[in-house]
Amino acid sequence: MNNERDLKKRLSKEAYEVTQHAATEHPFSGKYDAFYEEGIYVDIVSGQPLFSSKDKYDAGCGWPSFTKPITQNNLTEHTDTSLLMTRTEVKSKDADSHLGHVFNDGPANKGGLRYCINSAALKFIPVEELDEAGYSEYRQLFK
Repeated sequence: MNNERDLKKRLSKEAYEVTQHAATEHPFSGKYDAFYEEGIYVDIVSGQPLFSSKDKYDAGCGWPSFTKPITQNNLTEHTDTSLLMTRTEVKSKDADSHLGHVFNDGPANKGGLRYCINSAALKFIPVEELDEAGYSEYRQLFK
């Protein structure tokens, strides 16, 4: 598995702090906030597939927002009472990486959820690189 020293070498300082210590990147600063290429977003730590660009939308909140994950089985949810409020934290299942939070203020016609995710916790795989990167089964999302 990933040990702390290996992760610190492999990840940027921000990605390490976000995924391992539940830090939050500054709003509108993440590389995937205003980014709309076709592909999938995977956990930067484990490579576990998390979100599709097909479910990404501009929520205006300053972080990449998605209406749903590729599969709910790749995420875990936890109650977060930090910052004097109660929120639902979202983590990747395989690596237990902190990703962000899920809220009930998303588009009603898409289920009403908004997965508000830190760019630093994600790696983007463009649709034309899915096969090469080992994510061939996700190509079907873009047909």
